Amino acid sequence: MKALVKSRAEQGLWLEDVPEPSVGINDVKIRVLKTGICGTDLHIYQWDAWASATVPVGLTIGHEFVGEIVEVGSNVADFEPGQVVSGRCRNCLAGRRHLCAHTAGVGVNRNGAFAEFIVLPMTNIWLHAPSVDLDVAAIFDPLGNAVHTALAFPCVGEDVLVTGAGPIGIMAAAVARKAGARRVVISDPNAYRRGLAEKVGVTLAVDPTATTLREVQRQLGMQEGFDVGLEMSGNPAAFREMLENMSHGAKIAMLGIPSKEMAIDWNRVIFNQLTLRGIYGREMYETWYKMTVLIESGLDISGVITHRLSWRDFEAGFEAMQSGESGKVILDWRG
Repeated sequence: MKALVKSRAEQGLWLEDVPEPSVGINDVKIRVLKTGICGTDLHIYQWDAWASATVPVGLTIGHEFVGEIVEVGSNVADFEPGQVVSGRCRNCLAGRRHLCAHTAGVGVNRNGAFAEFIVLPMTNIWLHAPSVDLDVAAIFDPLGNAVHTALAFPCVGEDVLVTGAGPIGIMAAAVARKAGARRVVISDPNAYRRGLAEKVGVTLAVDPTATTLREVQRQLGMQEGFDVGLEMSGNPAAFREMLENMSHGAKIAMLGIPSKEMAIDWNRVIFNQLTLRGIYGREMYETWYKMTVLIESGLDISGVITHRLSWRDFEAGFEAMQSGESGKVILDWRG
């Protein structure tokens, strides 16, 4: 079968013929229909320090996908050929899977979904509702990050600040809005991505290099600061400005990963009684259920998808990701 492989320890990916995976007794074999390119894939493509230390050469990459079951193992009773599914990218048997310390990431530690077929344990399979669009189903994994972060704290009637308008930040803003936030402000210096955020209905998309959050508060008639913060950028300056603009007793969920240690004013956290909560991945299986219900009840994240390409044009997809002028990039593996 055809697959995108990290076959050399240098920048790039290579389209190769690799053996079609076989099915174990507890496995599900899936014909891949569509995949999403994510930031992790871009790191592997660029072969940065993290990728070179983490990813084995010769790996088929990719973990955001939707596909159709073509075969199941003899022990599999809950799934059958023809069903449309995605795979959760953590493979472990802990009760709270997202917290397990011993995980094998699909497309990072084990062969992934940028291929015509993928085989996964039945415990890692999510059956999609018929109403879920295939493009949206392909990005359920990053949507899970967004939903987990946005719903970490109650949003009903609250003023929510999102720092970082990458695709996950934009989806988190849309979820917060759907979850009843009064105002949702998103901050990012990238004009293209601010435009995408406006498509999902944020109250205001602001350029932090031109407008401070203090000024944003004045524009919106806010008196005490934001009630909920969603830190999605990993940018130290963005996080410090967020801390300076939260109300007393505010709550902050942090998904963005800083590239190195960062200093903050802990006195502000203590005296303002701020709650900081780290977010990693999504909760299984609860987050996936919530994602499905949100979409069925009208959550529209289609605006975050900006490029739809054939798998044969994967280079153009990675170029779009590197340009900074893209949201989610979808590769179609049908035909």
